[in-house]
Amino acid sequence: MSAAPLSLIVFAFNEAENVPTVLPEILAWLRGTGEDHELIFVDDGSTDGTLAAARAVLGDDPRYKSFSHGTNRGIGAAIKSGVASGTRPWITFLPCDGQIPPGELDALLDAAAREPVDVVFSVYKDRDDGWHRTVMSAGVRGLIRAVHGVTLRSDGPYLFRRALFSPRELVPDSFFLNFEFPIRVMRAGVRYATVAISCVPRRAGRSKSSGLKTVGIIARDLFALKRRLR
Repeated sequence: MSAAPLSLIVFAFNEAENVPTVLPEILAWLRGTGEDHELIFVDDGSTDGTLAAARAVLGDDPRYKSFSHGTNRGIGAAIKSGVASGTRPWITFLPCDGQIPPGELDALLDAAAREPVDVVFSVYKDRDDGWHRTVMSAGVRGLIRAVHGVTLRSDGPYLFRRALFSPRELVPDSFFLNFEFPIRVMRAGVRYATVAISCVPRRAGRSKSSGLKTVGIIARDLFALKRRLR
């Protein structure tokens, strides 16, 4: 059961190998809901033909938009561009790597329809990326508690009312946007729920948002956010 019509942002960077299998599954889920949802495909400056592969799948349905940033700007930039292009009252997103089956979004939509909330976060119930990623994740959450005083439980896509999303306030173009938006929501006392979803290995290729360098960038951005909030 859907809370309301949805804008689904699908972002990709050099995922031409995954698009022909992952994007049809996302479209099948959208059509299966029976709701007036739309899809915004954001190619974040790919160099491998990702946008052309996506347009071959999307066809000419006016509910499916697609465009490229031209250069690689980051996940945060892709989400902000998708929100700016969307028209539905609720927004969520998926990466085009196949790690989150589209049917997992049902849990977010059901929570929004069932509870008086404005945001629904998701946590992974069965993701296993090895001990190094587990340690990295714990370290990032510890930093968030230390710097911003909130206990963040948000791993995957989140569903939110578009009225809550302010690109003027949300500065980061990087992956850090997916920490900053939840931090702002929790500090502001916005009503939210959290659901557990499944996460599977990516279909092909490699992650672009892991490693010690990413932790360093997140730490820098956490302190930059604290300065902005002051």
